[in-house]
Amino acid sequence: MSFRKKNLVINRGPPGASSVPGIPSAIPPVLKGPPPGARPSPVNGQYTTSTGTPSLDSLLAGHAGLPLGCSLLIEEPGTTDFGGALLRYYAAEGIVQGHAITIVGFGENWVRDLPAVVGDAERTDGGLGGMKAQSFTRQDSKEARNSDTSTTPHAFCHSFDLTKRLTIPPTAKISFIPPPPQSLSPPAAEASPFAPILTSLTNIINQHPPTLLHRIIIPSLLSPLVYPPSASSLRHLLPFLHSLRALLRRHSSNLTLMISLPLELYPRDTSLVRWAEILSDGALELTPLPQLQDVKGQDQAPQGLVKMWKLPVLGEKGGGVGGQSGEDLAFTVTRKRFEIKAYSLPPMAEEEGEHNGGTERVKATKVDIEF
Repeated sequence: MSFRKKNLVINRGPPGASSVPGIPSAIPPVLKGPPPGARPSPVNGQYTTSTGTPSLDSLLAGHAGLPLGCSLLIEEPGTTDFGGALLRYYAAEGIVQGHAITIVGFGENWVRDLPAVVGDAERTDGGLGGMKAQSFTRQDSKEARNSDTSTTPHAFCHSFDLTKRLTIPPTAKISFIPPPPQSLSPPAAEASPFAPILTSLTNIINQHPPTLLHRIIIPSLLSPLVYPPSASSLRHLLPFLHSLRALLRRHSSNLTLMISLPLELYPRDTSLVRWAEILSDGALELTPLPQLQDVKGQDQAPQGLVKMWKLPVLGEKGGGVGGQSGEDLAFTVTRKRFEIKAYSLPPMAEEEGEHNGGTERVKATKVDIEF
């Protein structure tokens, strides 16, 4: 008869390993702190990174930023390029934070138009309020000091000026993936035009360490000026979107994606756009408005409306709600920033006349009411 201590663990493996073969451990590795440009989400604690636009960060389901491993689709009808401004904010924020940047379909000329940082870096609380926001900021600052050797913690979001150009540092990690050729030979025409893009993306991601945050930017997806006509085929586009989603899930701790899609040639009621929204974690639409020159009392008239079609919701209990949930949203592009805020109609001329003592109100006559 043999004796064995009851508190002895048999076949003890390395720390964090599962005792059952083939099943990973449920205990994740303990991280020392968030990387530069990231902080825990107040909803579920997952790390998030800023889009470079504070008002957009506050709308992303209460996460106060774009969660790592998620994508954001920006749709825009018409011939304007307000979505391109959001993508440039997103890229500029990544360069300032020292993240890796990969731009698909465009070259170095696209990077030369990035806005420059102005003023002091500011922190965004994503719609948090009261003591909760203050305690979250103190915890964020403490973690940043512990993870960085410098005395000043990294800012989560910076202020940018669209009229100035960002000076790209020589240490910036920027990669460019050229667009697919417009014309292909008949044997190669059946192949997917996105295959070389996916191959390049995979190689670039594997070249960077897993601790470095990586931002992928795809401006003007399916634009005929950049992509061949075969790119709009569902048999080519759907596998490409599925592959992008798989890359985000595989590198959920360091990868984010932002795409802009013009709706002028691809309306939102088509299956192509609906599938793009389904395979994206978040989707919003920027609808430009005609500029009103006679609006009184408004120095910054909104340039368009914002519709949040889909929000990144993570966790078993779901996510929070946007900071402007239940209200009409509009965006305003000034010389320094892109801002999303609540939208309200300007006062009518008749109402203004009533407030001024009725001097501007015109009485209806018999001729006016006759048909």
